[in-house]
Amino acid sequence: MKLGLENIRTLLTALGDPQNSYLKIQVAGTNGKGSVCAFLDSICNTAGIKTGTFTSPHLISITERIRINGKDVSEVDFARHATFVRETAENLLAKGELEYRPTFFEQITAIALVAFAEAKIEVAILETGLGGRLDATTAANAEIAAITRIDLDHQEYLGSTIEEIAGEKAAIIDGCHVIDVVIGKQEPRALGVILEKCAANSIEPVTGDDSLDWTLRKGATAGFAKLDTNLISFDEFQLGLKGVHQFENAKIAVSISQVLHYGYIHLPDEAVFNGLQTARHSGRLEYQGRYLFDGAHNIGGANTLAEYIREFETRPITLVFGSMRDKSVAEISAILAPLAVRIVVTVPSNSRSLSYQEILNQLPSDISKEKTFATNTVANAIDIANEITPEDGIILVTGSLYLVGEVKKILNN
Repeated sequence: MKLGLENIRTLLTALGDPQNSYLKIQVAGTNGKGSVCAFLDSICNTAGIKTGTFTSPHLISITERIRINGKDVSEVDFARHATFVRETAENLLAKGELEYRPTFFEQITAIALVAFAEAKIEVAILETGLGGRLDATTAANAEIAAITRIDLDHQEYLGSTIEEIAGEKAAIIDGCHVIDVVIGKQEPRALGVILEKCAANSIEPVTGDDSLDWTLRKGATAGFAKLDTNLISFDEFQLGLKGVHQFENAKIAVSISQVLHYGYIHLPDEAVFNGLQTARHSGRLEYQGRYLFDGAHNIGGANTLAEYIREFETRPITLVFGSMRDKSVAEISAILAPLAVRIVVTVPSNSRSLSYQEILNQLPSDISKEKTFATNTVANAIDIANEITPEDGIILVTGSLYLVGEVKKILNN
């Protein structure tokens, strides 16, 4: 990993600055970025707007990161764009115009922006990878910036306090290219930092407390939402993404949609209504047979998952857990482990993965060792989980999106 914008900007210039061919929305934050992108992607595609969406990480295929008009880019097109980006980078390196060979994330970002330009999309939705100030997606110079809820995560890169992390993420607002800003619900300390950044750039942001023509509120029926516009009051409906927390993410997507509608491109009310219901986000509170997948990899995500489990799941749970080294494993496991009857600790096939012994050492001390299992491989973890989970039970796979992707790949094969 190399954080910084000079390299990616040099690469994009050599590629013909593809990002200048379309409107861009950049979404930053700690939790909910991918869900906001999923809602917005669904709304725009329902409206018939030519849309490109770039998210990370992927679960099974790298092509999942680049969606054009609601579909993953084809392997053939991905390979063609990747070759073009790589050859351009190698030429720049040979001429001494790049400081270093572009990182994986820099190249995949460039591939997405090139693919979007060739597809002649109208709107690009870009999920920030890490932070914001130095993230490769920030080099695209988005006109609309959105910031989801900010929590502690990636402290070794972004800072040890909420204020420092908020400063890194709010830095996507800097620069004359940003015209509109949407802010999701925030802790007061984080909100203060973001508002200061907006004021410094003479931007009046849209927040969840603002009175908008399009209003999303909780319905009279538990788990349902209600969308009202200045023209229509729609019937109650269920969001396409599960979990009470998704209401907050959907509100951000509705606010972005209104900014789009009034400032850039027409969005029918019905597209927002239908798009919120049809949104899908793989690996986030996703059921597949007796498996429940959720990539809760930080404290905020673990709390959200725990709230969902307590409200909606009564079946005995086998927890399959793995994590990366830079995560707050003790805190996350303290939230999730008490929900499970049995725990299987494992190691995703990633160089950043924490060993199962290190995870075991950080599990709550009152967790029964007789009901705790450990293995070095995810395939073995699945076998163990299937063997120890009763017929009426459910297997919860969480702790890392890399783990979720590996389990899904094994099951799909």
